[in-house]
Amino acid sequence: MAGKRVVVGMSGGVDSSVAALLLKQQGYAVTGLFMKNWEDNDTDEYCTSRQDLIDAVAVADRIGIEIDAVNFSAEYKDRVFSEFLREYRAGRTPNPDVLCNAEIKFRAFLDHALALGADYIATGHYAQVREVDGLYQLLKAEDGTKDQSYFLYRLNQLQLSKTMFPLGGLYKRDVRRIARDEGLPNYDKKDSTGICFIGERPFREFLNRYLPAAPGEICTLEGEAVGRHAGLLHYTVGQRQGLGIGGRRRGEHDDDCRSENEAWYVVGKNLEHNRLMVVQGHDHPALFSDHLTAMDLNWISGSAPHCQWVYGAKTRYRQKDAPCAITAVSPANCAIEFAEPQWAVTPGQSAVVYESRVCLGGGIIQ
Repeated sequence: MAGKRVVVGMSGGVDSSVAALLLKQQGYAVTGLFMKNWEDNDTDEYCTSRQDLIDAVAVADRIGIEIDAVNFSAEYKDRVFSEFLREYRAGRTPNPDVLCNAEIKFRAFLDHALALGADYIATGHYAQVREVDGLYQLLKAEDGTKDQSYFLYRLNQLQLSKTMFPLGGLYKRDVRRIARDEGLPNYDKKDSTGICFIGERPFREFLNRYLPAAPGEICTLEGEAVGRHAGLLHYTVGQRQGLGIGGRRRGEHDDDCRSENEAWYVVGKNLEHNRLMVVQGHDHPALFSDHLTAMDLNWISGSAPHCQWVYGAKTRYRQKDAPCAITAVSPANCAIEFAEPQWAVTPGQSAVVYESRVCLGGGIIQ
């Protein structure tokens, strides 16, 4: 396919830079595109978009390709950020990176690139695409420690048919080496962390600008008040840090014999009474779930997986695939049962289903 035109989403980071470089070396007609997705009250202290654009332009100059910039901030606010706030209001913990990929990087960006006459788009994601019998599959990356298929499970057949992931077969260390050997000016640039529109700013401070915090009680499952929370939106299931609760001596009538110094963990939220529910001990039974229901489904092939087959599923990005079965599926939701209980399954996060290396799709945990 040498000679085909590819528009590469260039963020200023090393991954997208090497993706553009590799495609240029392979003979594609490559153009870079820098996406600005956030601009509300940007400050140099927290927002790095200006420096990121400078880095992307420097890399494009080094590679010898043209680069343009496009502002998708209106689309981002409407399609991603508004949903992010709705989920937090509902007491859930959303993953905006999943929605950003589906709505911005592989929809608004794809539409823009196709309008420019591109044959494909490409990004620096660690994932792979494969065509089998006319269907496009999303595969895990070769580098399991960097695999990002979890964040891409909402892509569809059209999007995958027009997408290239040049880094899918590489390890991160090799990407850094290529960038260094080819003289890319950002070869040692630190990887970005956190949610894109928040950057490095304190998360609680950011949320308080958009959602009013309502402090309330922190309670055990038995109803005992053990502290105060700063607003339910600031906590998520499995959270340990920032609760401000010390150890508690357990009485002789308590159900188990946990140490008085065991840490506290968030186990749920009581929205009706504005209470944060906690338990003591990482291995408390209430923190484990052997099943879940997911809604707002997306199946990459266009069809739901078979019920009762053995699959693997992740309920968070860094988790290993957990053996499971899909026990019921409808257009609205699916039920997943795990072979072993899973820790801190969190409403609002994504349950993503795999068959070996193939990402089948998934949905939002309820």
